[in-house]
Amino acid sequence: MNKKAFTILMRARMRPNANDRTNLSLSPLPLTNPVNQTQHQYSDGNQSGPNDSGNSEREFKQVRASMHSAITLKKTEILDDVLNNFSEGYFSLSHENRRNLLLVLAREYDLDRVQVRELIKQCLGLELPSDKSQVSGPDEDSLFSSFYRIERNLRHALKPVYEDLFDRLNTHPGGLRFLSILRADILSILVEENIASLRALDSYLKEKLSTWLSPAALELHQITWDDPASLLEKIVAYEAVHPISNLLDLKRRLGTGRRCFGYLHSAIPGEPLIFIEVALLKDVAQSIQDVLWDSPPISESEATCALFYSISSTQPGLAGINLGQFLIKRVITLVKREMSHISTFATLSPIPGFIQWLLSKLASQTLLAEADMSQQLADGSSSTFYENILKPEEEEALMGLPKDNVDGTNGMEVMFNLLTSKSYKWIHSPEFLSVLKNPLMRLCARYLLQEKKRGKALDSVANFHLQNGAMVKRINWLADRSEKGLSQSGGIMVNYVYSLEHIEEYAHSYFTNGEIHASPVLHHYVESDKKSPSLLGQSITGRFRQKNGTNALISKI
Repeated sequence: MNKKAFTILMRARMRPNANDRTNLSLSPLPLTNPVNQTQHQYSDGNQSGPNDSGNSEREFKQVRASMHSAITLKKTEILDDVLNNFSEGYFSLSHENRRNLLLVLAREYDLDRVQVRELIKQCLGLELPSDKSQVSGPDEDSLFSSFYRIERNLRHALKPVYEDLFDRLNTHPGGLRFLSILRADILSILVEENIASLRALDSYLKEKLSTWLSPAALELHQITWDDPASLLEKIVAYEAVHPISNLLDLKRRLGTGRRCFGYLHSAIPGEPLIFIEVALLKDVAQSIQDVLWDSPPISESEATCALFYSISSTQPGLAGINLGQFLIKRVITLVKREMSHISTFATLSPIPGFIQWLLSKLASQTLLAEADMSQQLADGSSSTFYENILKPEEEEALMGLPKDNVDGTNGMEVMFNLLTSKSYKWIHSPEFLSVLKNPLMRLCARYLLQEKKRGKALDSVANFHLQNGAMVKRINWLADRSEKGLSQSGGIMVNYVYSLEHIEEYAHSYFTNGEIHASPVLHHYVESDKKSPSLLGQSITGRFRQKNGTNALISKI
């Protein structure tokens, strides 16, 4: 192993897993003059560190004072030192003191609402002319001068005081990285506590970051094996979709028939904010195994498809800022310009929310079905919340599985028990696979096309690609047999296709009315779901009736 390969391997092994960074300890070292590692070992919120509570309180007051100076200081010649002191002090704080400091920033350096209210009153007190067309020239300037003055003052008053801190950090060396870390900490707190002032702080910071990270400020860089080891180890560490198993795997992903592109920003040198991995293929791949273990790859001149199979963000603090939209479109443009024979741009994407949604649906509908049967027996009515999940033939096939390998009193219980089995025994049985394939594929199509939140696709990956202008082309059975793939989507993956002539049209229709464009195959799954009644109500009702001394079946259509 050469020196470069050894360096990448050791750095990647020593670096914390990016996917495991769920608390405030995710923050890297401060802007300058790195703080020693001991200070970061207790920033996970579980303890206050080696100092006693008195020292911790004194430290908090010092950092709070440096933050105040960083916001209010007028002497720009010492501003850099003040910002450095604030950043270093922030990283030395415990989880709890970081939270307290961010609350101080959100509440005490917000906008002056008394002033805003007064300016609004002044504006409402002004008289508008009944016919503006009769007022022009000097008279118009005189008449509206009060409006202009009040509106200018109102725009200024609506800017929170903490905007000055954000603006100053953005122009400070390393400040953009620090702001990303700051927002990551804010988001971590908001996961646990819904604090209105902190949510407003997050919203404002997100808007600022979105402006500063516009495509014009980002450099599209093709990542190759020739890049510095420090950059390549970040690719290994931050790959969030399909983990890179070893150096050979990394070299394969950067070699012939493969491409990796990342967005770089001058304020965060040597670290891609987001990167995307591309495979050059003859056809749209149907399984991730075909992509990751395609060795040797085909000649690039024979490829007709550029397949995006992984896109990963390296900065938790940039969540919700759609850098991926710009990245995908720029990569499509670049690949099309360099390889005109590429005609298809598609993805092989995970469906991270499918099994969680399905298990929740199976559990709730089983309970509703049982409650509904009791209600029918009691008063003859039925629940309006009950929904048939399985088709008659699916219910029959699930109940026909060997009883010594699976348990359940109805098809939904059988499916629930199989999917929640930690051993995933169904994946090794041709009989189980045959029985599960139809309902899982049908329900997956429904999940992607019909299950929505606030008018947009419920699945986060689906929402990402659809808002970028893609269409849902195909769902693929057992496309990801990894433990992660089985637990998230039952091994199913989806192909989204970016049709160059329809990207803007599809993105617009999805944004305006939530319309999801999909292939006829996907629509067929959903349409057949609507037409076919379910046997579930019958089967549960039948068993319930038998327990109560009758063989009559109540059809629940």
